[in-house]
Amino acid sequence: MFEKILPIVLESMAGAFIDVGAFVGVVLLLFGYINYRQAGALLGGIEKSKGWQPVLGALLGLIPGCGGSILIMPLFIKGTVTYGAVIATLIATTGDSAFVMIATMPRQFLIISAIIFALAVVVGTLVDKTPLGARLLASYQASKQQKKEIARLHKLEGKHTFAPHLGHAEGDEVDIALHHRSAGHQASGTLAYRLTHQGYIFYLGLLAVGLVLAVLGAAQFDVDSFLPPNFVLTVGVVGALLSMILFVASKKFLAEETHEEVEIKAASLKETIIHAAQETAFVVSWVFVGFLVYELTVLLLGRGDYASGEALIETFLMATGLVAVLVGGLIGLIPGCGPQIIFVTLYSRGLLPFAALLTNSISQDGDAMFPLLALHKRSALMASVITTLLALAVGFLVYWLELHTNLGAFLNAALGN
Repeated sequence: MFEKILPIVLESMAGAFIDVGAFVGVVLLLFGYINYRQAGALLGGIEKSKGWQPVLGALLGLIPGCGGSILIMPLFIKGTVTYGAVIATLIATTGDSAFVMIATMPRQFLIISAIIFALAVVVGTLVDKTPLGARLLASYQASKQQKKEIARLHKLEGKHTFAPHLGHAEGDEVDIALHHRSAGHQASGTLAYRLTHQGYIFYLGLLAVGLVLAVLGAAQFDVDSFLPPNFVLTVGVVGALLSMILFVASKKFLAEETHEEVEIKAASLKETIIHAAQETAFVVSWVFVGFLVYELTVLLLGRGDYASGEALIETFLMATGLVAVLVGGLIGLIPGCGPQIIFVTLYSRGLLPFAALLTNSISQDGDAMFPLLALHKRSALMASVITTLLALAVGFLVYWLELHTNLGAFLNAALGN
């Protein structure tokens, strides 16, 4: 069995780095640069546009990654954005799994983006028609620490900021909760800091090589005819190993970004580039896990016969589609992006129905839930309830329509299946 498993591990590593990671790196650098240039202006715009906040929140949520979504959360407890804007942002957020969809299934990404944007705007607007936001804000105001206590904590713990704050001030309750009490920027001088802040140059160089190989492969160019034997596999395996080293050095296993790091990126182009390398490594590592889970599952189900394993999986999917939708919604409850990346990766391998992917996309909140949890758990819990119930309702409806109407054929045509 070992002689069958080793090639699967190596090919999964190469596939995660070259087929997904190379494209993810480019997209991350692009959106990271946009965030660096526009983060402050976007927040200023949403704070000034009260009537349009659910729409603007949904647009921020649609941006791949979690940076925009993370910055919105503290603005609610500061009273500058509505709870409907928070809900709209979370519904539209697909976190780092968006990068996987863009790299492996852009049609699905566009369709899901259109659906969740519409849902986010409608639900966010409806939430703002209710007293829910005002009640949650009043609950937070009643439970928060007094100004004297906040000042005492800030003085005790010392100034902690590495960059100008966005949406709040140094020494306020947001600063105390999100920068003094959570894992933020890596301490300089540590091995982890050196690995991430010096090794990123080599890592991005290898990603560039991987991107060239990925583009040539997508164009059906025979790269093996002029390259050394196993060159593509070697680049992929080395790249995946480096990804896992950066992944461990970053000390981010479920979540990829903190509020503090988003602020640091917005203030420094160099940190934006470094973080793009770290986030790419994060995505590659989780995609590798997803690929490996799928491949080993097929092999084990088929008792060493890959074709038999695939046939069993297809039979299983036909009988348990509703379970997949339910699982997609429940996995979305987990804060962070790691499990969501695995779920999207399994869909890309044909292991899940479209309704399950849509359910997970609506339910998941990426890293954006962490700052809300740190600031006001009741608001975070209510947001999770709303987004998950919405996700399950939409997912079950879409799955039923796929089975009993012409929607299934329409989706297959739209998705290129």
